[in-house]
Amino acid sequence: MIYLDNNATTAIDPQVLDAMLPYLKEQYGNPSSAYSFGKKVARAVEHAREQVAALLHCEPAEIVFTSCGTESDNTAVQSTLWIDRDRKHIITSKVEHSAILRQAEALARRGYEITWIEVDERGLPDLAALEGAIRPDTAIVSLMWANNETGVLFPIQEIAAICQRKQTIFHTDAVQAVGKVPIDLRAGDIQFLALSGHKLHAPKGVAALFVNRRTRFNPFLIGGSQEEKRRGGTENTASIVALGKAAELALEHLTEENTRVRDLRDRFEQDVMKRISGVRINGDTEHRLPNTANIAIEGADSEALLMLLDQKGVCCSAGSACTAGSLEPSHVLRAMGFSTDRARASLRFSFGRFNTEEEVSAAANILATAVDKVRGANRGVLAA
Repeated sequence: MIYLDNNATTAIDPQVLDAMLPYLKEQYGNPSSAYSFGKKVARAVEHAREQVAALLHCEPAEIVFTSCGTESDNTAVQSTLWIDRDRKHIITSKVEHSAILRQAEALARRGYEITWIEVDERGLPDLAALEGAIRPDTAIVSLMWANNETGVLFPIQEIAAICQRKQTIFHTDAVQAVGKVPIDLRAGDIQFLALSGHKLHAPKGVAALFVNRRTRFNPFLIGGSQEEKRRGGTENTASIVALGKAAELALEHLTEENTRVRDLRDRFEQDVMKRISGVRINGDTEHRLPNTANIAIEGADSEALLMLLDQKGVCCSAGSACTAGSLEPSHVLRAMGFSTDRARASLRFSFGRFNTEEEVSAAANILATAVDKVRGANRGVLAA
């Protein structure tokens, strides 16, 4: 298998697995227990909090552990709306992950007004439109750091500065960005940031939400006093420890992500363009994640290509894993102004630090053969 779908999920790093196993076997105590067996586990949770905070350059007390990126996103938005119920206006973009898109649509049905910020053909938002859209009754601005389909990076610091000037709460879904690009939250102009463990070589089912220490907060899950009363429910200790170790390793490998992994991505794109005619890159080629290539292949349906690639053991996707199986073309590519045909002819390849040059070369060859086959079949249909 050649796994090139790291934006969907990542393999658990062996060091991460080693770190979490003791908390599934010997150290199974409840971190809320008063006796030493539980307190030792609690210390492991706090160490993981420190590791995640180090990756984000924030205070450990600003990290709240959750179950997934969707919970983190929902918590940030719902907390803000609960604290100031008079504010009924929300701003987000048309290219967000479904964790924000579907939540905004649900809130619209409950009477909230949603302003959808447009993006250009590069996938970048209109900052002038954003600034003009913020109103006195705007509860929150939620814009992603990196797009999960195209890898396009939003100018987060500029967006945060706009929100700060307007005195508006800003949340960013940084699930795809954390561990791939440097993040420094010490400036204090971002109130909420979501991340997810399975995007950086930790297991599924664990994530975190950064909550700026100066930001008022209302818990989304209400129950016990865990997470300093910010998220009820017994801690998923083993996975939290794993997330902490993954964050530590991500910080160590950040340079590699932006050099070796970027080189793998660039080499793949170059090989594909040499072998296949009519290939275009979707999204800004400069402001994007170092690991993501979203390409449109003229005259080749992505679903047919995915089937052929899968038969040869190559894993990639036609968009977000959360919308797999949808009959609709990518909402991200459509929002960028691309035709339905181009959206349906696009594939996402996302690389990781466990990929090799040999895999990249083989994948490009397999893709070229698959494209020839699909295009040949299409020509046969037209001739008939």
